[in-house]
This record gives sequence, structure tokens and C-alpha cells, in this order.
Amino acid sequence: MGKQDGSGRHVTVGDVDDSGTPFLHIDMDAFFASVEELDDPSLRGTPVIVGGSAGRGVVSAANYAARAYGVNSAMPMSIALRRCPHATVRRPRFERYSQISRQVFDIFRTFTPLVQPLSIDEAFLDVSGARELFGSPQHIAQLIRDAVREQVGLTCSVGVASSMFVAKVASSRAKPDGLLVVPAPDTQTFLAGLPISALWGVGPVTAKRLANFGVLSISDVQTAGVGSLTPILGERMAQHIHNLALGIDPRAVSDDRRDKSIGHSSTFHTDLTARADCDRAVLRFATDVSARLRAHGLVAHTVVLTVRFGDWTTITRSHTMTEPTDVTKRIADEARHLLSAVSGIERGVRLLGVRVENLVGDRASDVLWDDPDEWRTMDEVVDAVAAKFGRNTVTPASLLRPRGARRASGQPEPRKPRGDSAGSSEIS
Repeated sequence: MGKQDGSGRHVTVGDVDDSGTPFLHIDMDAFFASVEELDDPSLRGTPVIVGGSAGRGVVSAANYAARAYGVNSAMPMSIALRRCPHATVRRPRFERYSQISRQVFDIFRTFTPLVQPLSIDEAFLDVSGARELFGSPQHIAQLIRDAVREQVGLTCSVGVASSMFVAKVASSRAKPDGLLVVPAPDTQTFLAGLPISALWGVGPVTAKRLANFGVLSISDVQTAGVGSLTPILGERMAQHIHNLALGIDPRAVSDDRRDKSIGHSSTFHTDLTARADCDRAVLRFATDVSARLRAHGLVAHTVVLTVRFGDWTTITRSHTMTEPTDVTKRIADEARHLLSAVSGIERGVRLLGVRVENLVGDRASDVLWDDPDEWRTMDEVVDAVAAKFGRNTVTPASLLRPRGARRASGQPEPRKPRGDSAGSSEIS
């Protein structure tokens, strides 16, 4: 069974010591698919997949009945349907999901003003100031679960812990439809049995590197210590994962990021029909957005891609990263990944845009995980050259194309827009 199928579910039974656990992480269960079931009750108990079904469509969400067959989000739809051919496939209805999301977040804010959205279906809450009015964190978490079920008709899973990182890990262990409290004194024991991949910032490459040295679990990290990890990962990464392994996460819930964004979009003189041309445009916009993030001392949690086709049909796709960033490579990779899941490019793209949202100020105090040094060093060099000679002095090599090739593809010439080709940047 897939790792997202709820087979490892772990929930709290009875009252526990939650005196040192002010942080809640709330995650709606299979949100898109659950909304489809809400609107069509005949789907309940049957496999439901939400996503694009044509061409290179991918799975946006799958309910737990579909996950039992190994269907997971971000999987190509062709593979998902081979694994679960009798599933009902529904195209995403983002306006409806946003409507339900607003109802859910309104419920969160009746308990505390300290609500930090991570995406359309998950958020961190700090309930420190709500105890006198609503009771203990465990009780508040249950009240929220009950309210979401009764008022919206959906279920959510909640992790309650002494830090934001541990609360998020706990909510993932509680899914679906569960509540897991990690008492502060039990934090390290709770984390010890988890695989190394549970630590933010430890991807497949880092996990493999650690495995080569016998570091396979969080318990191994706790035992090894920073000194033993530094030769393997470098000092900054070693300190990062060791802190997380001990449950140390100094961040606080912030509610000041909801309405801030930085973006760049362009309407092309001629509709783009080649995916490679769209990919280059997205890279160019992501590079600009990242530079402006750094100039304003901000980092972003969410990357948003906007695609408008020649018939004016407009779609928006977004992804929220666990840790915010201002690094060009990460933002560009996220934007291009979103583009790779969009079908119908060949029918003509009139406009493309890249926007970052859920912004945080003062990167030194807000970012727990840092990006690889070589990425950040490259950005620092580019920013320094741009400050002295202008922003367009240095550009990614893949954007350097013959002028004739640009004209043939419909891309605007750099520094010389033509006809109705227009670019726009915004900060809001």
C-alpha cells in the first residue's frame, strides 16, 4: 500500500499532557477528492481521482479508496488508471475548492487569530492565547475537527505539538480523520522511530548520502550529533537536521503573509505553441520574481503559475513548499514543474505568469532550512552584477537564443516588446 494510504495511522486515545504543545497543524483529508464526494454523495466509498485525464494529465488528489490501489498525488493519470481502472475521475474545480477552503479557514480563525496558511487545505495555528476561552490544545483541536465536520461536511487531521515541525509530522501520522498529540517531554522519542526522510530538507539524494554512512532513521541523527554529521553534509545542513531530530524549530506562527505576492506575467505578440518556448518564458519570469524577492528581503512559501490560452481560457496552478525560499533555482524548478503538468500547450498560449505568495520578511529569522550554498552563491553573484550593470546583464544560458528563433517562436525580443506583446510585474 502507498505511503499516503493511511495504513500507518497513529492517533491519541484519551487525555494526555498537552501543557507544552501550543502548535496545531491542520490538514484536510484528501481535500479535492473529499469536496467531490461532498457534492456527489454517490462517490463515497468508491475510488475517486481528481486531475487531468487527457494527454500528460496528472493526479491532483485521490481519496483513500483510490490510494489503497497505490494512487498518489502528482502521479501521471495514465499510471493511476492502470492501478485503479474503475476509479471515477473528476477534473479539478478550483473555484469550488477555494470556496470550501474559505469556510474552513473561517472556522480556524474563530479559535485563534494566529493562523498561518500553508496551502488551500492546510495551516498552522498557535492556540496559546485561546486556552482560557476554549480549553487545552487537545480540546481545541477536537473542537475544530468537530466544527469542520458539522459546518462543512469534511474531515481533517490535526497534529498538536511543542513546535511547528513536530505538529506537521504528527498530523501526517494521524491521517485520515485523526488527532495526534505529542507531549513535549515525548518529542524526541516520537521522532526517533521515523525515517530520515521525515526531516524537512532531507530529500532522496541527502537520504542516500546519509544511508551510506549508516544514518537511516531520526534516531541515528539524534545519536550521531552535529560533529559526526558535518563531514557528510556540511556544518549548516548538519546543524539543521540535528535540530529537527531533537524537535527544535524556533519559528513562530505568523498571520501576516496572506495578501502579499510578487509576480511577473507577459502577453505574447504571437501565441506560443511549443512547450520549450513556454518553459523558457516561465524560467525568465521566475528569475525576475526571485531577484525581486531578494531585493525586498522576502522569502516565499507558494509558487503560482498562470496560463492563458488563445481562446482566453485561463488556468492557475500552485504549489506550497514546506520551507520558504528566495532562491532562483528552487522557484524556477517549482514553476516549470507546474507547467509540465499543463496540457493543451499546442493549442496556443497567449499569456504566462509566475507569482509567489505566502511571503515572509526577514529571511534570517524565518527560514529554518537553507538552500544549497552553490545556489545561493550564484544568486548573490548575479544580484551583485545586476546592481552594478543592470538586471538583464546576466541571464540563464537557456534563455540566450538567436533573435530569429525568438521571433519565430512568438517570444518578445528582450528590451524591445513588439505589437501587443506586454509584460507586467506586480507586488501586492
